[in-house]
Amino acid sequence: MTDNTIIKLTAAEIAGKIAAGELTAVEVTEAHLARIEAVDEKVHAFLHVDRDGALAQARAVDEKRARGEKLGPLAGVPLALKDIFTTVGIPTTVGSKMLEGWIPPYDATLVKNLKAADVVILGKTNMDEFAMGSSTENSAYGPTGNPWDLTRIPGGSGGGSSAALAAYEAPLAIGTDTGGSIRQPAAVTGTVGVKPTYGAVSRYGMVAFSSSLDQGGPCARTVLDAALLHEAIAGHDPLDSTSIDAPVPPVVEAARNGSVAGMRVGVVKQFRGEGYQAGVVQRFDESVELLKSLGAEIVELDCPTFDLALSAYYLIAPSECSSNLARFDAMRYGLRVGDDGTRSAEDVTALTREAGFGDEVKRRIILGTYALSSGYYDAYYGSAQKVRTLITREFEKAFEEVDVIVSPTTPTTAFPIGERADDPMAMYLADLCTIPTNLAGNAAMSLPCGLAPEDGLPVGLQIIAPAMKDDRLYKVGAAVEAAFVEKWGHPLLEEAPSL
Repeated sequence: MTDNTIIKLTAAEIAGKIAAGELTAVEVTEAHLARIEAVDEKVHAFLHVDRDGALAQARAVDEKRARGEKLGPLAGVPLALKDIFTTVGIPTTVGSKMLEGWIPPYDATLVKNLKAADVVILGKTNMDEFAMGSSTENSAYGPTGNPWDLTRIPGGSGGGSSAALAAYEAPLAIGTDTGGSIRQPAAVTGTVGVKPTYGAVSRYGMVAFSSSLDQGGPCARTVLDAALLHEAIAGHDPLDSTSIDAPVPPVVEAARNGSVAGMRVGVVKQFRGEGYQAGVVQRFDESVELLKSLGAEIVELDCPTFDLALSAYYLIAPSECSSNLARFDAMRYGLRVGDDGTRSAEDVTALTREAGFGDEVKRRIILGTYALSSGYYDAYYGSAQKVRTLITREFEKAFEEVDVIVSPTTPTTAFPIGERADDPMAMYLADLCTIPTNLAGNAAMSLPCGLAPEDGLPVGLQIIAPAMKDDRLYKVGAAVEAAFVEKWGHPLLEEAPSL
């Protein structure tokens, strides 16, 4: 089997062939490392490739199989890891100069779970600095290109992970989702991304941006692959005080038995209108008709508080980031500037933050500090939290009527790199459809639903489910995916331009 054939396999197919002895984990890893070497100079999906570590993990899988030990569902499958999770022995930069070259002394719980599942970690992927952005243009190490069109963004903040999937550099990836940073990159690269229920995947060892919103999750090219990865990383963690102590929903079973027959699917009228690209709306409407043809009942929903979600989010998230990033004081770890023996600790801290943080991070710290300041807390942060409660109640009310909600994932397809760099408000609107779910803590998925006719770029369909009903995402997602594959005869990603 050639390298080009290997990299086009799904994660489930790779694991099956390794277990059956048709491929070795080393062969699979070498094929993906060769692909990274061949194309990543153009894509820039990776910040660090751990070649030696990945091959060592692969050899361990092959040795385990040689001993006759039972292999897990993802044993030997390569993965690209967003550079926001701490990893022993290799750098964790969070896309920032503040942590350039920092090598953590411990693994994040998610990383431990991946290693326990014998997943092969290829390296760390590029991202917006401290996960603050919607395009991966805010990385201190340069932007990532979208494999469909390298002049366009791959989404953000997890654009490196989504680009690695779309470029066939890895069959699996990990992202984090604070306001849409798994789903939005998935939508614009034609891949699958899932934001699990808040607290379903441990945040221990994930560098914090906005602690009440951040959530790690799986990224893949198929719904089943995402489900297998979801099952591997999820579960209760006593090291994370927000971790849910409950069984992981049967996501793999749901992905293998996708169906929408008899389900009530909600369509929210607030998720369309001004600012939505015509091709995105067209593909979404076609997806709704497809769901109807598969046996779902479509229910129109009116959720007026969703229009307030963007404003509430951009008060809550910056407020929490201003608190979390206060730990980067040049005293304990990371960058230190100006410590020449003549300056005070305050001066060193100020110089370090000036040099270490990028413009978007500084913008959000300033906004958050202002919103939390005396005299403004109740007017801004307090009011935003009240809106958050209203949005959560709106979701609860909606889920009394429907099983899942669907919407476009993003209002537009991938925009050109640099187009919105000087317009923060235009950039923030990229997460218009995804933010309400983060505020409520629900589960959500994005999967491909076709290409926009005006530019030939991928469009994402978002599926939203109640908290701890993540299996519904996979049940609906698998049914939609199967219908698209049957219609076109191959996965949508096969249409992506060759690198």
